[in-house]
Amino acid sequence: MSKYDVIVLGSGPGGYVTAIRASQLGMKVAIVEKESLGGVCLNWGCIPTKALIKSADVFNYLNHAADYGLKADNVDKDFNAVVKRSRDVADGMSKGVQFLMKKNKIDVIMGYGTLKKAKKIEVKAEDGSTSTVEANHIIIATGAKSRELPALPQDGKKVIGYREAMTLESQPKKMIIVGSGAIGVEFAYFYNAMGTEVTIVEYLDRIVPVEDVDVSKQMERSFKKTGINIMTSSEVTSVDTSGDGVKATVKTKKGEETLEADIVLSAVGIETNIKSIGLEEVGISTDRGKVLVNDWYQTNIPGYYAIGDITAGPALAHVASAEGILCVEKIADMHVEPLDYGNIPGCTYSTPEIASVGYTEAQAKEAGYDIKVGKFPFSASGKASAAGTKDGFVKVIFDAKYGEWLGCHMIGAGVTDMIAEAVVARKLETTGHEVLKAVHPHPTMSEAVMEAVADAYDEVIHL
Repeated sequence: MSKYDVIVLGSGPGGYVTAIRASQLGMKVAIVEKESLGGVCLNWGCIPTKALIKSADVFNYLNHAADYGLKADNVDKDFNAVVKRSRDVADGMSKGVQFLMKKNKIDVIMGYGTLKKAKKIEVKAEDGSTSTVEANHIIIATGAKSRELPALPQDGKKVIGYREAMTLESQPKKMIIVGSGAIGVEFAYFYNAMGTEVTIVEYLDRIVPVEDVDVSKQMERSFKKTGINIMTSSEVTSVDTSGDGVKATVKTKKGEETLEADIVLSAVGIETNIKSIGLEEVGISTDRGKVLVNDWYQTNIPGYYAIGDITAGPALAHVASAEGILCVEKIADMHVEPLDYGNIPGCTYSTPEIASVGYTEAQAKEAGYDIKVGKFPFSASGKASAAGTKDGFVKVIFDAKYGEWLGCHMIGAGVTDMIAEAVVARKLETTGHEVLKAVHPHPTMSEAVMEAVADAYDEVIHL
């Protein structure tokens, strides 16, 4: 039986990053993976979806070449080639993780891992053979999968989840997307841009409902402008897949409607991968589908830890990575501080993009803050005008008394690359006046942050 300092169960952005950091700290490390290194994020989530979206962006540009004084006649797409490019990108990233495992001398054990008592994992390989490994510390990072609703069972053909949405053999003419979180709106943008007639059905009263209400309103305007149909305060109560396509019964405020499409994409969130991995046998406590952990990701059973989507924090790749690093640094007796979950950025990679961190305006008011709010539209940005990407804005929220940066919300081109300024500034407890006096380059999209702050303090120049 092989013995390690640390074994990580799962090789997603939580698991493989954790394994590398543990190796850097001098530990003997193994990682157990049932499918592909990189997990869902690299193989079926973050990375391949961005490749699909990039193809949609290029196709969009070509179709609007005349807006830039250019000619691009008879522009067409090869849907299968677009999908293949996405898969090739994912495969390349997975191979990159393989290289990192070798570079950091991490043993990769392929197979289905089941937790056992006494800090052991039983691994069942694809050929049916089993082996057992043990460690001083076992870190569980098994991630999550597409959640299924009782009224929306997935058959993988006409009612699909995000994995099938990335590898369809042919482009559907009509698609219904149920749910308007990050997964839903990213696929809505991709398929609409490629020429599919898309309808979004959202149970709540606005799309991207976790975002600031102004962002939701702008997103709805932008999507409707591109031809995406949006139904809010609506619920799919049943689907009929007996015919050539699919018929979805939708309950709305006005009554029931029947929508017809080739495919329904269920994008109603995720559920954790904690079943049949041995939690009960070991005695690890869970609550409502999540593993219970403390600030250092220790479970109730000594020597067993959990990070990423299976714990109570935001189900985001960068959160899983940060949690894993913190976890192993604590194991190594380094001085670490608990992760600040109030300063986690969220990003949505549709067009327009969405990026946010901290309080929304409503949340800041509910928390009792006296606030200053600033907003700068990209329609007033020289860089956005030159690029032809004037949709969207930057919105900032400050505590009026002390100048604390409470929240930042962006929607527009490239904002997922801009949000880090707010994250770092909030980490450093930067005040609004300090941001305002930090010179931002012109012309850039990022100077909209400075302008929004200036608006909060009644000093805006270009608005």
